[in-house]
Amino acid sequence: MTKVLFVMTASDHWTLKDGTRHPTGFWAEEFQAPYRALTEAGYTVEVATPGGVAPTVDQASLGDDEPPVVPSPVRLADVDLDAYAAVYYPGGHGPMEDLATDADSAALIEKALAAGTPLALVCHGVAALLPVHPELIAGRRVTAFSNAEEAAAGLAPKAPWLVEDRLVALGATYDAGADWQPHVVVDGRLITGQNPASSAPVAAEIVRALRA
Repeated sequence: MTKVLFVMTASDHWTLKDGTRHPTGFWAEEFQAPYRALTEAGYTVEVATPGGVAPTVDQASLGDDEPPVVPSPVRLADVDLDAYAAVYYPGGHGPMEDLATDADSAALIEKALAAGTPLALVCHGVAALLPVHPELIAGRRVTAFSNAEEAAAGLAPKAPWLVEDRLVALGATYDAGADWQPHVVVDGRLITGQNPASSAPVAAEIVRALRA
């Protein structure tokens, strides 16, 4: 079966502007909805994280639900892009701590963009674009968790930086939808989703790209 790689955060916290650690990890829906959609469509999902560390779910994303079962991850540094038909980055604030500066992740993204491999990122997972060579991002249409949503969640004043601001600084064309509503931007083989509600529509775009 065709394989899709989920690149997930290995961090269980996000360091705020004052140096305190905000407990986080990956957002359950942003993993679970695409995982379900892709596996039900017949694709195999494998997971990679920095150092091969088992990802931590953000407890705030669970509500009364049980934590999702995540496949045992491989080390991100050991990933061979040629083994996968698509790459997906779920969010949660965890990627702001590690994937936003991870060299192995940046190299994987650059290879995916060069090869035309479908590359999808959602919410704070879009922060993984930040360490990529700026010329690969400048002018691309993207979305991600918005400044307005971060403010509504109460974390904007405490954040050392905001993903929307950083994407704009790189020269990306940031496209925001309504707060908390599904919003997906497709720019060639680059697929981005704004927030947790965008997870299922992003998954649908991944399947569409794989079947094109």
